[in-house]
Order: sequence, then C-alpha cells, then structure tokens
Amino acid sequence: MVSFQNINMAVSAKKTLYLANPRGFCAGVDRAILTVKRALEKFGAPIYIHHEVVHNRFVIANLQKSGAIFIEQIDEAPDQYPLIFSAHGVSRTIERAAYLKKQQVIDATCPLVKKVHLEVRRMQKAGFEIIMIGHAGHPEVNGTMGQSDDGNIYLVESAQDVDLLQVSHPQKLAYVTQTTLSVYETDVIIKALVKKFPHIVGPCKSDICYATQNRQNAAMDLAKYCDVVIIVGSPNSSNSNRLKEITIQLGTPAWMVDHADQVDVNWFMQAQTIGLTAGASAPEILVQSVLSKIQQLCPIIVKELSGIKEDIVFTLPNILRKQARH
Repeated sequence: MVSFQNINMAVSAKKTLYLANPRGFCAGVDRAILTVKRALEKFGAPIYIHHEVVHNRFVIANLQKSGAIFIEQIDEAPDQYPLIFSAHGVSRTIERAAYLKKQQVIDATCPLVKKVHLEVRRMQKAGFEIIMIGHAGHPEVNGTMGQSDDGNIYLVESAQDVDLLQVSHPQKLAYVTQTTLSVYETDVIIKALVKKFPHIVGPCKSDICYATQNRQNAAMDLAKYCDVVIIVGSPNSSNSNRLKEITIQLGTPAWMVDHADQVDVNWFMQAQTIGLTAGASAPEILVQSVLSKIQQLCPIIVKELSGIKEDIVFTLPNILRKQARH
C-alpha cells in the first residue's frame, strides 16, 4: 500500500495506475448477494427477486444462471416460490402485498436503507411532513417514499427544486436522503432547505451510507492526482454514477465501464497517471479484468493506495443463517 503523500509523480516511460481504496462491494451489497445465494441453496431454483438485487449487470447475469428470476411486479412470482426484496428496499404497499401473497418472503434490504425507512415512519408518526432528497424513479427512493402511508412526502433532487417547493406545515418539517447521493451536492440541498425552512429537522446522523462516503473520498483523491479516472460500475448504479460526477467536477476526465471490453485506449494514451476505482455494487473480478485490459493496451506500473479499512458485516435474514455446528 502507498499513500499519495509519498508518491513520486515524475513522468516515466511507463504509466502509473493507482487503485483506489476502498472500492467495490460494500456490506449491504455483500449481504444482498449472499442472501440470494443462500436462498437458492436452501429452497432450490427458481427464486424470485423484486427488482435487481443490486445494480450490476455482471452480478445479475450470474445469479440468473443459478436460478434467480428478477421481477418488477409481485404478481409475477408464483405463490409457491420464495420472494426476495432487493437491497434497495420496497414500499409498505409492496411489502404488505408480498406477505399476503407469499408463504416465504425474505428481506434483503440494506440495513442502512432500512434505517431511513424507520426514520420516515417515526417522523410521520410524530406529525412531520417529510422531504426526501434523492433521484426520481430510483428504486430506493420509491421504497423510502412508500414508507409514508398518507403520501405526505415531497421529493427534491436539487437546490432549484427547494426554491419551488411548497409545504403545508413549514413549522413541522423533516428531511431524509437517499443513501447513495453525492455528499457535496446533498449538503448544498440541505443548506437550501434550512435557509427556506429554518425549523426543518434531519436525521441525527447522515443518511448517506459510510461506503458511499468512503468511495467518494477515494475517488476525489484519484481526481486530484491522476490525469484520468476509470470507474467500474453499471449505468443504473447510483453510487457509481456519483463517483464519475465527482471526478469530473474536480476537473479530471472520467469514464465509467461495465466491463473490460468497454475500455478505450484513447482515454489514457496522453496520460501519465490513471486512476481506477469501482462502485459499491461492482465486484472485484471486474476491477481486475479492467486492470488486465489496460495492461494489455499500454505498459503500466500498478500501485494500490491506502485507504479506510472497512470491516462492517451485516447479518443475513434469520431464515438463511446457517446453524453453528456442535
């Protein structure tokens, strides 16, 4: 491991590629994927999952080969087969419908997303109107907004949305956020909300998850010191897209790839330093395949950066926990 403070940035015949840390899978993604695999072991194929369990095409394709079937409507799953909720969570309407219909429902919602769900319910019970900061149409946003039974929740995506926002009870107002947003852009929106609604309250701790923050910080380091940055992640991955946006905002060209075949040598032919990272739903095998592709295209020296060590592990749903052997 090396730190940027100790890196000699002198130009050499070979390019230098820096691997970000942390990168790739987070605890919530690990838990969701393992939930599907354990369910297949326990119940056999097929297993039905409401929405893609995580947003990565490679992961989804491999799970489909094992017998996972991804659906968008509860009615698409036959009653006799287990149903799994994706890591992004679902609305209370979908949750209730699933438990009424299915004999076996397994919740793979990320615990940090579930925390936001509980915040919405608690705030609603306390009589607050709620503002959701997030991206319209994202399944996590749909699930979180769907925790409000009376629909008394507003979505804002930008500070401009705040300017146009009208609420019924500005003295009794609270906000929550999507867990995979840009930390900086979310802070801008929160400041706009506080300016317009001085009495607004938020969660005691940021809803943006630790893994999102850590990967964004690591991407910012790459952007500061590298000529170009490549992010491994699928187009529908919110946290991967935020890594690309942050890098570009700092003035460094960035490209996002789903797999190694998308790597274009023209991106880094004039670069001396290349940064490589991955979103929280991208497996390390894809990072290594992209690295191998770059090595085929040009001579590089690979250096792995030091970073925050993540040791958080989320337990599986009770029904899938293996019994300890005696």
